[in-house]
Amino acid sequence: MKYAEVIGDPISHSKSPLIHGFWLKALGLDGEYCATHVTPEGLADYFATRAADPDWLGCNITIPHKETALAFVEDRGGVKQSIGAINLAFRSEGALVGTNTDAAGFYAPISGLDLAGQPVVVIGAGGAARAILFALSRVGVGRVTLLNRNPLKGAALLASFGLKGDALKLDAPLPPAALLVNATSLGMAGQPPLDLDLSPLPDDAVVYDIVYAPLETGLLKAARARDLDTVDGLEMLIGQAALAFELLFGAEPPRERDDELRALLTS
Repeated sequence: MKYAEVIGDPISHSKSPLIHGFWLKALGLDGEYCATHVTPEGLADYFATRAADPDWLGCNITIPHKETALAFVEDRGGVKQSIGAINLAFRSEGALVGTNTDAAGFYAPISGLDLAGQPVVVIGAGGAARAILFALSRVGVGRVTLLNRNPLKGAALLASFGLKGDALKLDAPLPPAALLVNATSLGMAGQPPLDLDLSPLPDDAVVYDIVYAPLETGLLKAARARDLDTVDGLEMLIGQAALAFELLFGAEPPRERDDELRALLTS
């Protein structure tokens, strides 16, 4: 049977098998999707083994492999130069191709916002942050404040996307911003919390947390306590998964059943 999977370290928290399994069943497709634990040390062996398996369709890629996985795929879309990280490897015309569906998945829930020239805060400088900054650069946001453990890495990242702003340490006070995005694993089950003072944000700010386990993170709780608009991690997860599903299984997922899918994922 043809199959695809999601790889990462850790991976037990992943909801991707539920999402893709739901779509496969809904469409009556013959296929499987599972989660596979792959350590950084085992990444090369993983790709070598899977590439030799004719039933393997490809994999979604999550923390911490989004940047290093570029070494094992063809980069036909210039993802290395544009985003610098991939979240999907799929078979195409006899080759294993890498791409990134995170940017489109991230932007879809906020596509109705007018962010042109608006100040934004992004927390993190990993693979997910790269996709998010890429998306934000395309809509012409204003100054970006990037909070990260290593401000030098953050500054280099802003420069690589042509974004003006400041790279500061994680504990730096927030500036006023129209959008705040957590692009780290902070706040995820088993990870340290993300404690931020949201008082500098204006009343019409949007707080977006890509963490989805738990779905109600401490950051989102704090934002809702201030009656700020929020976007949870399932929005980006389902959005990027839909694009990946079509590339892996060759069929468009039934997005009209998103409410049913969200109920499954939160039950």
